[in-house]
Amino acid sequence: MQAKNNSPAAQDRCIGRLLLYHFGVNLPVMIFSYPVFKYMGMRSSLPLPSWNIIVTQIMFYFILEDFIFYWGHRILHTKWLYKHVHSVHHEYATPFGLTSEYAHPAEILFLGFATIFGPAITGPHLITLWLWMVLRVLETVEAHSGYHFPWSPSNFFPLYGGADFHDYHHRLLYTKSGNYSSTFTYMDRIFGTDVGYRKLKALKNSEFEDNYEQKKQ
Repeated sequence: MQAKNNSPAAQDRCIGRLLLYHFGVNLPVMIFSYPVFKYMGMRSSLPLPSWNIIVTQIMFYFILEDFIFYWGHRILHTKWLYKHVHSVHHEYATPFGLTSEYAHPAEILFLGFATIFGPAITGPHLITLWLWMVLRVLETVEAHSGYHFPWSPSNFFPLYGGADFHDYHHRLLYTKSGNYSSTFTYMDRIFGTDVGYRKLKALKNSEFEDNYEQKKQ
């Protein structure tokens, strides 16, 4: 979606930071959060939960995560927090998949709370937790990929953000970018923080239609 590319050095820096964060931040969080999940009822034994339960719980996690993430992300775009914390994630104005988890350690903990809060309060089966984490990681990697694929979920599901939605957020830096949502964009629509993006989309669609009509003539 963008003509710019990241240099090999920038990509190497991202990979190095991610390794550090995964072992220095994510791994300790997983270890220390395990007793909380167990206390709330998480189990790993048979029988496996039914698909109805799995799908219902994961849908609930997406909705809850979207709500918490939106406010946390919007707060990170206030002046002080953006300068000292969130600007790390925005070092890459042209994102690629791995930059989805490239962030300040404080942000990893802050926004990561949105991902684990749903499972923490419901105590799902371990299979459900794994599936939720896989879907969440796939979603954020696709949103940061820099490509709007024909098979992107945003082409099939209403209010699904996807790469085009989040790429706009990365192109506009600092505090006024909008498009703060995670997976589904209902919070941006409710609070009007996607107005700039929707205007740009409408303008592009209008230009495309004008060019199409000119070619027909």
